[in-house]
Amino acid sequence: MPDPAPLALPAMGPPLKRSVTIDGHRTSVSLEDAFWRDLREIAKRRATSPAGLIAAIDHARPPDVGLATAVRLFVLAEVKAGTTLAATPSGA
Repeated sequence: MPDPAPLALPAMGPPLKRSVTIDGHRTSVSLEDAFWRDLREIAKRRATSPAGLIAAIDHARPPDVGLATAVRLFVLAEVKAGTTLAATPSGA
């Protein structure tokens, strides 16, 4: 069986840590830049700030799921649903 073709991976970098305030408490979230970009776009479409969206995700997540994981899974679900520019081929 021939070797599979190598994967064409997107540009990658280490997670970027950003501080947010949730219910008056400062916390930090580490996400890869692609997730930060889509999170900003989703927040813009929902007429909120990224921090406000992160707070909403925090309030909705199960207690045994970490905040960064919840944010990533939320962004993934939104992208798969086609709610971000990144999810549409034309960018429109």
